Amino acid sequence: MRSPHHLSTHPYPNYQAEPEPPAPPNHRRAQRRPRRGRFALKAAVTLAVLAAFLTLADRWAVLYAEHQAADTLKQRLRLTAAPEVEIDGFPFLPQLVDRRLDSVKVTVPDVAADRVTLAAVSATAHDIRLDGDGPTSVRGARVPRLNGDALLSFADMNRELGASQVTFTGAGPGRVAVRGTLPVAGHDLRLRADVRVARDGERGVDTRIGGMRLDIGDLATYRPGSRASEGLHLTRQSADALSRETRKARAVLAVPSVVRALGVPGSTVREAQRSDTALARLTGRPEFVRQAMRLNLLDLALAHPELLDRLGLDPALLDALSRLTRPVLADRLSLGFQLPEPPSGDLRLRDVRVERDGIRVRVEGSGLAVGP
Repeated sequence: MRSPHHLSTHPYPNYQAEPEPPAPPNHRRAQRRPRRGRFALKAAVTLAVLAAFLTLADRWAVLYAEHQAADTLKQRLRLTAAPEVEIDGFPFLPQLVDRRLDSVKVTVPDVAADRVTLAAVSATAHDIRLDGDGPTSVRGARVPRLNGDALLSFADMNRELGASQVTFTGAGPGRVAVRGTLPVAGHDLRLRADVRVARDGERGVDTRIGGMRLDIGDLATYRPGSRASEGLHLTRQSADALSRETRKARAVLAVPSVVRALGVPGSTVREAQRSDTALARLTGRPEFVRQAMRLNLLDLALAHPELLDRLGLDPALLDALSRLTRPVLADRLSLGFQLPEPPSGDLRLRDVRVERDGIRVRVEGSGLAVGP
């Protein structure tokens, strides 16, 4: 027997209730999300396009300003070629409106500096103030601070000073080696010299030429100067040959000034002129070779030009060497130069060093101005 709680209270005991239909979907809420997503996407694309457009416009403005600045510098500084100008900082247009640039790098090729040409002068100006009534009417610029460097290329020096016959190469800190040939009176003489490079004041580079010598084959060496070790002297090889060749030795001993310079007693010389054995004994001494190398052949050329032919020297060559003094030769090998003086402000050198490719100097400036 069932419990009374299980008895149906419906008036029709066999009735089954139908399930309630589901509620209709809310299409309005579902449609709002896609519309919002599409709007955000469109906004992002628009901003990206606008940013790209502004960036492109800013870069075009930079390129135009760099081109204008290069032309202005070429005219104002009287350069043979327009320099390379790089304006740093992004964005550029706000800097232009504010008439103040963070930094500008300028590279000027082939700058004339006395007898040589600087391969490149590169400088970066900082905190530039533009002069003008507006962004489109810039008349000039003020440069409170500038730093950079200049290169004096060995390749350019070899072309300009050496005429493809003399080469300049780095030989250590502050030193340049000069090697090559120098035409003198129709003879190609081997040239050797050492150049010391140092700063000369605030705007110049000074060079001191030392160890200058011109070799006339294996016969003689010319060192310009007035000291006893300078002048034209026989080489060791030539002096040894003189001691062995009877004809040349007698010709030299026939000159009284040579005999006095050699320090040979007169009686010994007279005996050597009469006897080959005595001559060989005299010239065979080591002292004779050393003393022969001390003879200044330029002095002999003045008093006894005929002796030069006996020694195998061209009188025309010796005449040309007598005019090739130390100042003349040093001037032909000088690498010194002065930086051009700016119209306003201060431009100076702070460091000079010899590198593998040339002489590099560090440049600093302040209070410079470009324009009226």
